[in-house]
Amino acid sequence: MAAQYKKRFGDRREGRRLRSLSPFFQMVPFIMKWTNDSCNYFEDSVEITEADRWLREKRKEGYPGLGSLHLFIAAYVRTVAMRPGVNRFISGQRLYARRNIEIIMAIKRSLSTDAEETSIKVEFEPTDTIFDVYHKLGAAVDAVKANEATDTDDAAAMLTKMPRLLLKFVVWFMNMLDYFDKLPKSLLKASPFHGSIVITDLGSLGIPPVFHHIYNFGNIPNFLAFGAKRKAVELDKNGKLVERKYIDYRLTLDERPCDGLYFATALKYLKYYLRNPAQMELPPERVEQDVF
Repeated sequence: MAAQYKKRFGDRREGRRLRSLSPFFQMVPFIMKWTNDSCNYFEDSVEITEADRWLREKRKEGYPGLGSLHLFIAAYVRTVAMRPGVNRFISGQRLYARRNIEIIMAIKRSLSTDAEETSIKVEFEPTDTIFDVYHKLGAAVDAVKANEATDTDDAAAMLTKMPRLLLKFVVWFMNMLDYFDKLPKSLLKASPFHGSIVITDLGSLGIPPVFHHIYNFGNIPNFLAFGAKRKAVELDKNGKLVERKYIDYRLTLDERPCDGLYFATALKYLKYYLRNPAQMELPPERVEQDVF
């Protein structure tokens, strides 16, 4: 029987403390203190010829706008279901398993250079299908397009009214509160610096992906950027010229939560689901639990 989680002293609101890890993993956050100094960088390309055909079919079946962003989010959610360790985070120099999947995206209210930018945080479950992702993301984006202020906008508007020296002190104080898990729940909910991953669709801008830094404030361990679709003419296994579609993507990863082998298997899962979106039409047969 799988172990059942019971909240214990030392857990955080975002997740439970991992107590069974080796002393080495428990020591690492004291040696590598800052997230942005603990990053590994990974880049890859995924062949999406069949995945793109699947997306076109689903758009015809009643999912208008279903595209690459939904594909990447759903693939990440399904990867967490298989390899939950990538959803760990470090706060207060301790390692935790996050209780849910929170994906953060920076978006513009309209596609123009002077349009206001905001961020949204959407919560997912490991059992979510790609259609669940479609509906949850659509609801969040619709709220922004309706010019509704997000929690992030409200928090930023309140803080930036302060004199800069006071604001500097407040940010330092919030860091201290966060260290001891005393940050107000409203700020934690609004913060675009607390979550599982930031995903940015640079393909919508028609440019390649970038390696984006991770923030020292908060506890986001991963940042994923993907670019525009590109075509390549290649030889198939029979020596015939064929045209294939690819998407390039880049990941910045906090190396402290997992070892290299664990990350490698997680990245293989991610690529598999990007190439096979039909596998995400139904919930996973099982959801792996992180260690206790």
